[in-house]
Amino acid sequence: MTINAKQLYFILDNTPSEQNIMLVGKHGIGKSRILEDYYAQKNCRVVTLFLGQMSDPGDLIGLPEKNEKTGKTDFMLPYWFPTDDTPVVLFLDELNRARPEVLQTIMDLTLNRKLAGKSLPAGSRIISAVNNGAEYQLTDLDPALVSRFNIYEFVPSVQDWLNWAQESGIDSRIISFISANPEYLDSNDFDMDSASLERHPDRRSWERTSKVICNFSELNDELKPLVTGIIGNKATALFFRYINENSIPTAKEILTGDFSKVSTGLKKLSVPVLTQVNESLFKYIENNLQNQPDQDSSVLNNLSSYFDFISDGSKEVSSHFVSLCSSNSYPKTLAFITEKDFELYKKIINSL
Repeated sequence: MTINAKQLYFILDNTPSEQNIMLVGKHGIGKSRILEDYYAQKNCRVVTLFLGQMSDPGDLIGLPEKNEKTGKTDFMLPYWFPTDDTPVVLFLDELNRARPEVLQTIMDLTLNRKLAGKSLPAGSRIISAVNNGAEYQLTDLDPALVSRFNIYEFVPSVQDWLNWAQESGIDSRIISFISANPEYLDSNDFDMDSASLERHPDRRSWERTSKVICNFSELNDELKPLVTGIIGNKATALFFRYINENSIPTAKEILTGDFSKVSTGLKKLSVPVLTQVNESLFKYIENNLQNQPDQDSSVLNNLSSYFDFISDGSKEVSSHFVSLCSSNSYPKTLAFITEKDFELYKKIINSL
């Protein structure tokens, strides 16, 4: 049975800390990011160790030194080892890429919560991640080590990623594209018999793409080679064609242009993308209108038309718009609406 992100959260909440968890899945699906974000909300420190990059046990347990008092050998604790009683989440990434001698060191850690004789703070949790698939160069895991984990095949859903992408500010054009083409979120085109280094899209590469294109209002041919190196030829061609055929109006176009023309493009957008549009409108007003009072009337009229448009189309989008009004994130925008067009403000509030 596979689990998605919501099911993983339930497992993390209800598994005793002394029981180890192993997540099995492809690379690039966000295992480490999901765990880091989840525990950050709980103010719990996550220590990520990439076991596949460790050349010998010393990288894990620290260097040996002579204890002058006892004359025996001690180990200098590694930089990550907690020095107080605060529990940590120890995330052992790439467990089945670790060298056999490193895995032997892991045995005591997973069973007794000890490393070179030093104990982890009470309440600490150990989570590992392994890659599965014929395309990986992997180390066979000792059955005795595997038996110390509760094992789950982790396959976060497309909707899991879309929710995360929206909250994390991923470029709205990517969100729109993945909403319409979910099969391009994670590529299954890897050819283990091919010597080609052709790139294929995954969740990690879409995040990198977002950081590249966020400063470009249009996706033109000049950008194609740059993006191709991140998500590959096939995904890039389809992505550019989709965006250019389903362009997302900018906040400036929506608020200062002919709304009747802009609304045609808005009708093609998905709910996640429209919530991104909501955010862009509030950010535009927050950052631009102080120095452009001559645009006040146009902006208010178009903002009112936009709110009527989303109210007729999606309760989820209109509720998100209202939540932005009631939040503390855009004080200048809220003041602008209430001072300049109180009727619009009442219409927004009365929609609740």
